[in-house]
Amino acid sequence: MTFRINFTSLAAVALLVALGVAAQALQGLPGGRTLVFALVTGAVLGLGLQRSRFCFYCHARDWFEDRNPRGLLAIVLALAVGVVCYTVVLGGWLPVPQPGKLPPDMHIGPVSWVLVAAGLSFGAGMVVSGSCISAHWYRLAEGSAVSPFALVGSALGFIVGFKTWNALYSLSVADAPVVWLPAHLGYGGALAVQLGGLGLLAAWLWRGFARETAGPPQARVVRPLRAVWHNLWAGRWHYWVGGLVVGLIGAFAIVRMRPLGVTATLGSAARQWAQGQGWIPDRLDGLDGFAGCATAPQSTWFTPNAMLLAGLVAGAFIAALASRQFAPRWPTGRDAARGLLGGVLLGWGAMTGLGCTIGTLLSGGMAGALSGWVFGAAVFFAVWAGLGVKSALVRK
Repeated sequence: MTFRINFTSLAAVALLVALGVAAQALQGLPGGRTLVFALVTGAVLGLGLQRSRFCFYCHARDWFEDRNPRGLLAIVLALAVGVVCYTVVLGGWLPVPQPGKLPPDMHIGPVSWVLVAAGLSFGAGMVVSGSCISAHWYRLAEGSAVSPFALVGSALGFIVGFKTWNALYSLSVADAPVVWLPAHLGYGGALAVQLGGLGLLAAWLWRGFARETAGPPQARVVRPLRAVWHNLWAGRWHYWVGGLVVGLIGAFAIVRMRPLGVTATLGSAARQWAQGQGWIPDRLDGLDGFAGCATAPQSTWFTPNAMLLAGLVAGAFIAALASRQFAPRWPTGRDAARGLLGGVLLGWGAMTGLGCTIGTLLSGGMAGALSGWVFGAAVFFAVWAGLGVKSALVRK
């Protein structure tokens, strides 16, 4: 056991050193400072996601199946922190919000039945594969047997989405409204509406939390620093810590790069490869004119989003190794089938919805995009329905 602990600790330290060396190397590239910022931001995000087990699907499942509200409260906290921080930043960039004038690069998309369909597909993909796309990225670092297939399936889902995009764009997306709440309500009004809605949701969820934690208060003990350090790598972080980390990183990211999103690089690679094979149209109507997780083919892999993903996986690996939660196993046929099928649903939903739960829901909701809230509602409805179907099938 001593050898295993030493080996995993050394591996985590070695990976941390490698991350530092990579950051130094990126300094010499064009836009090097932004690339380094993206790499470090991704590493902190990956560490926070892995240690807090922050996963939109898992948190929703905990509520729908066990009425455990902690995870959903963490998501609410992340959104609330981000909404406040985004309002401050965007208010400095665009002091007077006006209809038809959107802040650049924000995840603000068209609202139509196509967006709802994308959210339903994404939510169904989470139920089938067992995670959202962001969680599949950090679960690679834990040795998940499903996540590699889910990410491959997501790339295939993106290709299917590209094939259906032009028809859906002509049918509904082209004429759909793009609603940015501050442009209609002002920054103060949009902030009040969004925080008010999140506050009501938190209060409703908190009732179950209060019942669950009822009992005599525990005595508080000041722990030595060594015990605090040990607890960082044992078990999991509190749910609220994960929500706070995700909310703050989502807000800080827009200062130096585009808003958070974890599908742009995957979608761009899938698009470039599929177009090279002649599988999808060279022209995707209106797609590259929308903000969000842009999937335009890139001439280099050294982009901020690619570095964010690299840092996310590396940070999750460091966390999994340090906490001895790296536990790979050989995948079964069921693992592969679940991952591929669920991944296709995730990929189609993310491509058609211009992002996933991190991009469209989290970054979009923080920016005051109605599309983010609509997408999120569709996702969680699909998770609720999917878990109900899954439970019914098990009972049979």
